[in-house]
Amino acid sequence: MPTSEASATKKGNKWFPLESNPSLLNSYISKLGFDTSLYQFVDVFSTEEWALGMIPPGTAAVVFLYPITPVQEEFRENERDSLLSEAATNDAASVWHIKQRIGNACGTIGILHALANIPDPLKVAAIPSDSWLGKFYNDCPTQLSSIVKAEILENDDEIESKHDAATSSEQNQTDRGDIDDELVTHFVAIAHVDGGLYELDGRKEGPVRHGDTTPETFLKDACGKVVKTFMDRDPQEMRFTILALAPTQADD
Repeated sequence: MPTSEASATKKGNKWFPLESNPSLLNSYISKLGFDTSLYQFVDVFSTEEWALGMIPPGTAAVVFLYPITPVQEEFRENERDSLLSEAATNDAASVWHIKQRIGNACGTIGILHALANIPDPLKVAAIPSDSWLGKFYNDCPTQLSSIVKAEILENDDEIESKHDAATSSEQNQTDRGDIDDELVTHFVAIAHVDGGLYELDGRKEGPVRHGDTTPETFLKDACGKVVKTFMDRDPQEMRFTILALAPTQADD
């Protein structure tokens, strides 16, 4: 993993990476306290209409995995200055964001971004206040700085243990390898908050707005305005995966 991705915490912490696997992630978020009888992660096989039409209406969040390549890193570096200069005017005060300072933790960071920004009625229904997620979000309200949220996460032994258990689960399709293996992919979440379409990346200083969206067009906008932009930037790459947090179906 490039140094920028594996930024060391004050404790020098580093985790095994999560796999982009809906069965694994659903088991993981269930153990964190999310009610997967209401919503679950499902694969989105393409950004094209035929694939989006396979997803039950009502997607609440999107998590996608992209390859860390020179062209993606160059764009991110060029974007950094513009994000910092726009921070004071960026209308994202109601968007929950956390910095990633634990190496290889982008899967958990992506999940936290996704679930923190779901619509409030779903959040109340799916996240019990006494669950790990409920307690963490209570300790880390939206207005708390991204850095302070990160510090709280870094000192939480329970989430580290749950993340580690997920990476060693038999539901993984590949071996988790060595903790010092170079990681060449990265998780990012996409959320709909107050009419805005937001990219949420723990390596970035804050939320990135990609225009407007609605509950009805959110999945299409997330794939078309965000995911496809990453794909078009690196057209020879195939290592992209997309997961939608969608209403659970009777046969799931």
